[in-house]
Amino acid sequence: MFVVYGKIELHLPYASSLKEKRKTVQAIIAKVRKRFNISISEVEHHELWQRATIGFAAVSASFPESDLILSALKETVYQYSDQAELINFLYNQISD
Repeated sequence: MFVVYGKIELHLPYASSLKEKRKTVQAIIAKVRKRFNISISEVEHHELWQRATIGFAAVSASFPESDLILSALKETVYQYSDQAELINFLYNQISD
């Protein structure tokens, strides 16, 4: 069993309201949830327009599967590069 968890820090330079920010953040979260059954949510900077932190956690049966989840998270954020800039991608993998 492998556990992977972490956080993704984003800068949304073109968001001019909380509504615009949440639209982008929720789109990223929905896309990840659709592809993988992981826990993912906005965890910090709820009141800031141009900043977001998304936390995630997942359990997988193998190391390659957990690595695939991390790659998919990064790819999804990069797909929204016209709306959000990746500031930091911190994660940890634990094996049992």
